[in-house]
Order: sequence, then C-alpha cells, then structure tokens
Amino acid sequence: MAPAPSAGAAAATIFLCFLLTSGSALVAAERHHFSTVLSPANLGLRRREKLSHLHFYFHDILAGRNPTAVRVVEPPPSNASRTLFGAVVMTDDPLTERPEIGSKLLGRAQGMYASASQTEFGFLMVMNFAFVEGKYNGSYLSILGRNTVMSAVREMPVVGGGGLFRFARGYAQARTHTVDFATGDAVVEYNVYVFHY
Repeated sequence: MAPAPSAGAAAATIFLCFLLTSGSALVAAERHHFSTVLSPANLGLRRREKLSHLHFYFHDILAGRNPTAVRVVEPPPSNASRTLFGAVVMTDDPLTERPEIGSKLLGRAQGMYASASQTEFGFLMVMNFAFVEGKYNGSYLSILGRNTVMSAVREMPVVGGGGLFRFARGYAQARTHTVDFATGDAVVEYNVYVFHY
C-alpha cells in the first residue's frame, strides 16, 4: 500500500490542476469570441442608406371559401370582452397595387395578429410583408406593433427585414379603406416609410 500524500503534495497537485484548467479556459476564450466588430463593407453595405416609400393595399379575408386570415386561437369561454381579447389570427393576406383584390399582386402579409386589449379593438401585429414584384421580389419587411383598428390612422414600427431590406427600420401607417362588419373582411391602405441600404 502506497503512503498517503502529504498535505503539501496534495495542495501542489490541486494548484497544478487549477493552472492547467485555467490556462485551457483562457486559450478557449481567446479562440471563441462572443462578439466581433465588423466593417459594414464586409457585409456588402458599401452604399449609403436610403429612405423608400412603399404604398399598397392589404386584403384581410376572413369569410368565404378561401379565407386568407384564419382564427387559430379562440378567446377563453370565460372572456365576455366585446374586443375578442385573447383571439389570435394567422394571415397570408394579399398585398395589391390598388384596393381591388384583382389588381396587381405585390406581395403577401404573412404573420399573425392577436387581440391584446380588453377595452378597444387593439391588435398586436407580428407580420412580414413578403414582396413578389419588381426589384423587391424575394425581400421582406417585418412589422411588430400595436394596431388600434378603429382609429383613422394607425402607426406600427418596421423592426427589420431581409433581402434588399436588411437592416431596415421605419414605420408603417395603416388606414382602413373598406370593412364589412358582418364578415370581418377588410381592405387596409398601407404607406410604409423605411430606411434601408
């Protein structure tokens, strides 16, 4: 049976293990960075930022054989709110050049809105405006904000985007063009002002 190590030898072994593990942690920290400062040119952002105005009509169709907006969560049965507080609607709404549904298709509003107010028709909008026309084909803008649908004009932030709208920021103004209170179908005019590269 080998003799038990002395207290000094045990302390030296522990200290040596500490140095070895600390050293490997420092080497790993040097190799893997959580963040790095980049030049915008490395991401293809050589051009100056510009401000664009987009104008289109959003068709939210809840009724008929081919709805483009479908309620996926019903309010709780105990909820007696006239605002449908708690309801969630998923959308794939057409975005057109003119208010008529048969006018030129510019893109789709894909996302969801949820009734987030107990006292008014106030929706939380989480939406991508995915464009399919012209130079913005394949690009999209992301909207995240509050839409009080009974107000004459609503403003929601543009929080980002993809494609030609990378690093986008701005705002979208919505105005109800027409609404059918029996079916819930609505056509909404959008003016979007966005900074992008």
